[in-house]
Amino acid sequence: MIPNVSRGLSVLQYRVRHALVVAIAGLAPSCKSSGASSRPATVTPAAQAGPAAAVPEIPARLSDSTFWRLITDLSEPSGFFRSDNFVSNETSFQYVIPELERTIRPGGVYVGVAPDQNFTYLVALRPRIAFIVDIRRQNMIHHLMYKAMIEMAPDRAGFMSLLFARPRPKGVDGDASPEALFNAFANVPTDTVQFATNLAAITQWLTKRHGFALSAADLQSLDYVYRAFMTAGPDITYAFPNGGGRGFGRWPSFAQLMLESDGQGNNHAYLASETNFQLLKDLEAKNLIVPLVGNFSGDKTLRMLGNYLKERGATVAVFYTSNVEQYLFQQGDDWQRFYANVATLPLDSTSTFIRSLSNGNGFRPGSPNSRSVQLLSSVLETLKAVKEGRVQTYYDMIQLAK
Repeated sequence: MIPNVSRGLSVLQYRVRHALVVAIAGLAPSCKSSGASSRPATVTPAAQAGPAAAVPEIPARLSDSTFWRLITDLSEPSGFFRSDNFVSNETSFQYVIPELERTIRPGGVYVGVAPDQNFTYLVALRPRIAFIVDIRRQNMIHHLMYKAMIEMAPDRAGFMSLLFARPRPKGVDGDASPEALFNAFANVPTDTVQFATNLAAITQWLTKRHGFALSAADLQSLDYVYRAFMTAGPDITYAFPNGGGRGFGRWPSFAQLMLESDGQGNNHAYLASETNFQLLKDLEAKNLIVPLVGNFSGDKTLRMLGNYLKERGATVAVFYTSNVEQYLFQQGDDWQRFYANVATLPLDSTSTFIRSLSNGNGFRPGSPNSRSVQLLSSVLETLKAVKEGRVQTYYDMIQLAK
């Protein structure tokens, strides 16, 4: 509406006078207010306006303080799981890597669970950053132990010497095959003095060099995890010291897992080559593998992670769930809460679940030594099926996989 003007003034006359008044006012000195400058006002053309506030991105490196703040801010209280999960029990975990390499672009966000099988996926898929979400705080400490060892070690043999508290075998170099590496360490006895020295160095590395505020309980957990690897060596299994024990029994050993392949003759394991290990070492040195304590069906960790990633324009490329969903479907509406959490993550049409299915249940065979197979599913198609009511059981969910 045009403001009230004298009755005889036409609309055109009003607009002309109004324009003149505005122009003259723009030339006049600005009114002086309390604390303001008495200089004439400056009109900045739109073309010369300052740049908009930059949208934060996932940095190429996280500072130690940011890394630790992410752990503390995004994590939930520790929960319970029936096993220590020192290593994986999924011998077919590499079988999906060729398909993932064809469909997943490097530079996305990786979300995973459990211990070091994630490392093999990371060196194969090359994400910008990774978050490992596990209900057990011990898993977070386990990853920090790996972090320190990987950063401290110059190469694979140095890492294995630290991990198993055994002197480095002579004659092992960067060109050694994974078989040669494990054969060499199999004949080297554990050194308890080296264990104590290593544990002190790892603690110093994490608390002094990085400045991570580990509690007394965290340090006790670090001792517990490291002592298991020292005791069992390369024969350590998923359930050590129970449920199959050491070696070539019911569960695959750490050594067996590192010698597996993708079913096409290629070993992608992070200890399969020096190149793979150095890729992992670079991610760790840049604080880009962030272990979080979180329940998949909880109300904090995955949702806050989603907010963090959305604010930085990042997209989840891969979500490795292992067989966690199997347990969620056994616990009331936990499975529904989990998928509601996943829906808050930034996703696109290529975002993929990696699942482990125990005993196969009629799906394609995995490794000859395997009790499980790895399956891939579109995250968005999974969420659509849940929303439409096509998923009510774990079996329904598995039928969505390929």
